Amino acid sequence: MKQRALRLTAAISLALAATGAMAAASGDVTRATLDNGLRVVIVRDRLAPVVATEMNYLAGSDEVPAGFPGTAHAVEHMMFRGSPGLSKDQLAAIAANMGGAFNADTTQGVTQYYFVAPSQDLDVALHVQALRMRGVDMNPKEWDKERGAIEQEVSRDLSSPDFKFYTQMLQQMFGGTPYAHTPLGTRPSFDKTTATMLKQFHDTWYAPNNAILVIAGDVDPDATLAKVKAEFGGIAKKALPARPAFDFAPVAAKTVELPTDAPYGSVYLGYRLPGLTSKDYATALVLGQALGSQRAALAGMRFDGIALFGGFFDQAMPQAGVGMAVGIFPKGGDPQPILKKMQSILAEAASKGVDPALVEAAKRKAVAALEFKKNSVDGLANAWSHALAFQGLDSPDAMKQAIEAVTPAQVDALAKASFDPAHAVTAILTPESSGKPVAGKGFGGAESFASTPNKPVELPDWAAKAFARLEVPRSTLKPASYTLPNGLKLIVQPESVSDTVELYGRVRTNQDLQAPRGEEGVAEVLDGLFPFGTVHMDRLQYQQALDAISAHASAGSSFSLSVPSAHFAEGVKLLADNELHPALPAQAFSVVQRQTAGEVAGALQSPGFLFELGLGKALLPAGDPSLRHPTPQGVMALTPDKVKQYYAQTFRPDMTTIVIVGKVDPAQAKQVVEQAFGSWKASGPKPDTDYAAVPANKPGKLHVPDASAVQDSVTLAQTVDVTYDDPARFALNLGNQVLGGGFYASRLTRDLREKHGLVYTVGVGLDPDKHRGTYKVFFGCDPDKVGAATAMVLHDLKQMQQQPVSDTELKQAKGILLRRIPLGESSFDAIGGQLLTLSLQGKPLDAMTIAGRHYLELTAPQVQQAFAKHLRPDGFVTAVKGPAPKG
Repeated sequence: MKQRALRLTAAISLALAATGAMAAASGDVTRATLDNGLRVVIVRDRLAPVVATEMNYLAGSDEVPAGFPGTAHAVEHMMFRGSPGLSKDQLAAIAANMGGAFNADTTQGVTQYYFVAPSQDLDVALHVQALRMRGVDMNPKEWDKERGAIEQEVSRDLSSPDFKFYTQMLQQMFGGTPYAHTPLGTRPSFDKTTATMLKQFHDTWYAPNNAILVIAGDVDPDATLAKVKAEFGGIAKKALPARPAFDFAPVAAKTVELPTDAPYGSVYLGYRLPGLTSKDYATALVLGQALGSQRAALAGMRFDGIALFGGFFDQAMPQAGVGMAVGIFPKGGDPQPILKKMQSILAEAASKGVDPALVEAAKRKAVAALEFKKNSVDGLANAWSHALAFQGLDSPDAMKQAIEAVTPAQVDALAKASFDPAHAVTAILTPESSGKPVAGKGFGGAESFASTPNKPVELPDWAAKAFARLEVPRSTLKPASYTLPNGLKLIVQPESVSDTVELYGRVRTNQDLQAPRGEEGVAEVLDGLFPFGTVHMDRLQYQQALDAISAHASAGSSFSLSVPSAHFAEGVKLLADNELHPALPAQAFSVVQRQTAGEVAGALQSPGFLFELGLGKALLPAGDPSLRHPTPQGVMALTPDKVKQYYAQTFRPDMTTIVIVGKVDPAQAKQVVEQAFGSWKASGPKPDTDYAAVPANKPGKLHVPDASAVQDSVTLAQTVDVTYDDPARFALNLGNQVLGGGFYASRLTRDLREKHGLVYTVGVGLDPDKHRGTYKVFFGCDPDKVGAATAMVLHDLKQMQQQPVSDTELKQAKGILLRRIPLGESSFDAIGGQLLTLSLQGKPLDAMTIAGRHYLELTAPQVQQAFAKHLRPDGFVTAVKGPAPKG
């Protein structure tokens, strides 16, 4: 599960008088340990009026009873079903009204509960966290309902061949220890789990002296610490049981072979590495990044044509980690040459060591990555939680010092000690066809459901006061906007929370409308050629130049740059060289052409592609441009000249927008971009890259078999006459929050998950384009539950058309959307993505504030009218991917 209060001043003063916590402040970081043992870290961040609170309990799947691997995960789920003094409905309504991320996740040694919300809601977030630390309702009937949802989560993950391999790998690497199982749990163990067992786990491990509270955001540290003391100071510490021991036996080599529904095959070569708390973890981190470098041999498999992709990644747990080399091969391809190459590369790393230049570059990038974490409020909170709760460090800076101290000799020694073939776990996932799409036969749906509206949730007084007033939040964004002489649009949003700059760019292209007939796939081949360098530098020289300034860049129709602010000008110059002067070498063309043809051949037979194509054909008129797709024959008929011609015709400055966010002066940014991109010229009229309007679709049903899945993925979709400029979108978006926003407080989640346990998650969305739109509802469930879940979805949609939503629901939906405005400004990625989208759609850059005013003024009858006018409950195409639905 991935989900993320108020006291009177007199109460705060009383608690402060009774709680003698010691606090220490350093710059924007304030620390304290309360008398009951709760450790508190408050990190001030002024990026946006947003706060992230993360409660880290130092207990997870490591501490579960034998035979019940998912106990900690189940407790995490039940924490959303209410606590003494706060019902599950109240908790859901509070989370919805806050509008942010309200979630949790369970790992081996830590379970996290987090809020990301407007700073004005900090009191509410803290009060909820305190109530849940004090106690949780473990009603057996509620657990019966939640058991159904958590078992749907298990089915979803077990439908992934990669996850199946992961579970087998853990058993092989960590047998006899708590790491032998994932935190997810199993359906048989959940069937035997009781609410009493879950309550015992909570009451044992959820204690202030077994928790670390991290708060990051735009808050006053002293006032925030006072609130923390008031909320948590009175909770008693507990005597904690002994923690499990870890005695790792040598890993015995094993090979796992599994089918996959992916359009490509995967080869994995895994080894055990040091864990997060090991003195050698920084060395393992640098080793993994060096092996995963674009200049290293594993990545070179892609550029040499041996594999579609090659790389190295790692996952570290507190006591041990896993390092994994990966190679991707096309459907029908032979994985053995890739496996042998990967084995040879790691054997050479063990015997001869790792290139010291790659080690030094990996160190610089790892240190830079810590600085980039400051570019997000919740990312900053995550960095502190990870350092303190997972690694046992004093701060993220401690990791920086450890990385800087790593030497090439230490990296070589670890590679030699780790990469022994006798201790490798190997996996080969081979793509297999699951069958062609077939027309659906109804998928059940004969059940009827009462249409009585849900009763409004009565919030506790402390929450009702916090949410009493709705208003449009003040945006903190003040972007500078320019149009260069060549037509390129530049938007700059200065931010000073880190010494970094992030650039986001896009060229408006659409090969469905711009590529000649028979040349489908030309855009994919072009994208695959950009990493081969520029006319001035080959790919290794180009990557080395990026590594020298700790930058990451990607070129193409969507392009980006992440760079320390001190090297901003150098980074932009390198990116522009790749974007405007790609090498497009003939030898590389042959490699990318074969790779793309292989990828396409696999995709055409994959359940995911067949699902999307079948859904598209059911929704759109025959011959619609969006139904065009590459074929292996078409890709192999392409020539270098055709690719170059497509690039010359479609990559134009007057179709390009660049957004820059970070520590940079707008005037300086404009000067740098003009110098790097100013020579780029366009000729001829601007092309039209937007799909035309389409008529309403006919209803239909589609089933795409997926042999590797145990759970069905279900999408109900229809075309709608609502575009991204249509004012009706505001009412539909608001209604969608009633249907699917706010977790348990939404109608669909309440009906499909909370009441009946039919699904794990359910979502709803309007996807408007310039001239057309699509409306979708999507969920995952067991094959025998598809009919019942679908019927509930249609019932709830019809109810939106037949009755106005309640005042409570309307206010809650407005609160969600209004509070999301500052949340959309709480990270560089969110800011960059928002400004880029608004510019590409031709909207004013303050469009979110304008939208907030629309939401504030909407009425329940207007929402009802929009749903009645634009949606057709009997006009959905129901598409199912997975086992054949039953019933």
